[in-house]
Amino acid sequence: MSERVVRTAVSLEPSVLAALDRWVRQRNSASRSEAVRFLVRKELSEGRLGEPDSDAVGTVMVLYDHRSPTVQRRLTAAQHRWGEHIRSSSHVHLEGGVCLEVMVMVGQRKELERAAEDLRGVKGVSQGDYLLATPGIAGGHSGHRHPHAHSRNARRRGIRVG
Repeated sequence: MSERVVRTAVSLEPSVLAALDRWVRQRNSASRSEAVRFLVRKELSEGRLGEPDSDAVGTVMVLYDHRSPTVQRRLTAAQHRWGEHIRSSSHVHLEGGVCLEVMVMVGQRKELERAAEDLRGVKGVSQGDYLLATPGIAGGHSGHRHPHAHSRNARRRGIRVG
């Protein structure tokens, strides 16, 4: 259920308003209000992500030449290291023997940053980047549970966690 919208007024210099209107058109926003809501949510999300333990979701993208002898094995090993954080991955074959892999991840911001650095740092990966957001801004949660030590210990004892 969505919240009730409250009207407010914002004072802007004419040049800032003109820049906002250009941006609204470029991103195909329904209105100035929708564009401003987007900007405020983005800023709030970035603020929440300032906390290392904040709940986060993200994508990691890597490009590599699949003809490289060990890159796929190394990338798979890295993905297994972060297996409890990776929810899905998509592999696309591009021209010239290049592959694109995109992984969707959940967890704490600090974990996802470490995972992203590990994955894009795999020997043979020619380029990589990541994007993080907080699902709380949209009213959700990643569903990732902590602490990990509890999960590992519980699994060892045969208890299903999560």
